[in-house]
Parts: sequence; C-alpha cells; structure tokens
Amino acid sequence: MEFLQSFDWMQLLKCFVVGGLICVIGQILIDKTKLTPARILVLFVTTGAILGGLGIYQYLVDFAGAGATVPLTGFGNNLAKGAIEGVKESGIVGAFTGGVKASAGGIAAAVFFGYIASLISKPKMKKQ
Repeated sequence: MEFLQSFDWMQLLKCFVVGGLICVIGQILIDKTKLTPARILVLFVTTGAILGGLGIYQYLVDFAGAGATVPLTGFGNNLAKGAIEGVKESGIVGAFTGGVKASAGGIAAAVFFGYIASLISKPKMKKQ
C-alpha cells in the first residue's frame, strides 16, 4: 500500500491527458481528412522533430513525461535531439547518425515486437 501513497498521481494525470490529446489529434485527422495513416505518422514524427529542433517540445516533455515521449511526436523529438548532439560530437556526419543512435533502442523494439506480432496474428485486407 505504501507504493500507492508514494505514487505521483498528478504526473500520471498529466501524462494521460497529453498523450490522450496527441491521440485525439491523430483520430481527428483520420476521421476528418483524407490523409492516410502513413501520412499522419510522417506528419507526427516531422512535427516532433521540428518542435524538438527548436527546443519547444522539451517543455511538453518536462510537463507530461511519457505522455509526450511515447507517442510518435516524441520519436521525432528524440531524432532531432540525437542529430543535434551528433553534430556537436562528429560534425555534419553526426546529423545523419546521431538521430538513429539516440533512437536505436526504440527502433529495435519496434522491429522486434512488430515481427512477433506478425507471427501470432492473421492479417486481413481492409474492405473498401
């Protein structure tokens, strides 16, 4: 019971609200536009990278924690931060390698769990 008392419920609420709002924006884009899910994915990652590169996304990360870092915008932010750090360490080559280096764990997990999901599921074509 001590665990529940020491838990930061306000941080959990912030995380849930911000992550939920990002998902709501994605759902609105799916429902109200003709954008494909792949284009929305690219839009979210690009938006996160731009906001991260400008230093704006960090305020959202500081406020919401995982609610801002787990969604696709957080992946874009992580790529931008890695590229900036890579440039500082390795020059222009770091712009290309830094983002992948910073996101390697997430990329590896996505590939691994995507593969596992493909083995245990039976995908079907979407009916038009």
